[in-house]
Amino acid sequence: MILRRIFQDRETGFYVDIGAYHPKHLSNTYYFYQHGWRGINIDALPGSMILFNQMRPRDINIEAAVAEETGAHNFYVFNGRALNTFDQQLAAQRSSEDTYVVETCKLQTRRLDDILTESLPSGERIQFMSVDVEGLDLPVLKSNDWSRFRPEYILVEIWDLELTSSLTHPIVEYLIAQDYLLVGKAYSTAFFQDRRHEQEQSVHQ
Repeated sequence: MILRRIFQDRETGFYVDIGAYHPKHLSNTYYFYQHGWRGINIDALPGSMILFNQMRPRDINIEAAVAEETGAHNFYVFNGRALNTFDQQLAAQRSSEDTYVVETCKLQTRRLDDILTESLPSGERIQFMSVDVEGLDLPVLKSNDWSRFRPEYILVEIWDLELTSSLTHPIVEYLIAQDYLLVGKAYSTAFFQDRRHEQEQSVHQ
């Protein structure tokens, strides 16, 4: 709903969804796809892009694990796939009688800037990027080249973000250093705006 308000006057645009999970369920981008937008969906789960290719053929759908450092890492697959994570400690915390790991697989990770270099259409500008990778969102952000790929808005899942101390949270501190501004929060998602884009818009008005 916040994104709909932000982009209410924009008929088309481009998004990047990291940790996309499902083409429709719990998706921050599906509404925009329905309304003519397109973008890049990225998820680490093997086989995850089969459904994306069927339901979102206009998008660029990439099966890849994103991290700051490339290499092989354990990926913990839960019986509830929205909880899948590379974070061993988080996987242990989430394990219970009803929620549990059904498979551990070793996946090769890639940097986000490498993926965008290969897959972002030439001349395309990213209106918003959604990052939801269950505990390792900061390493994903650190794998981007912010001098080249600057979404107008970034959405990041941050469960432990308290408004009274938000500016000292590691993810907030990192994005502020990249010249982004924390502009909102909706339950577990924080919204950041590119200050450079806002300044460019002010100059052209």
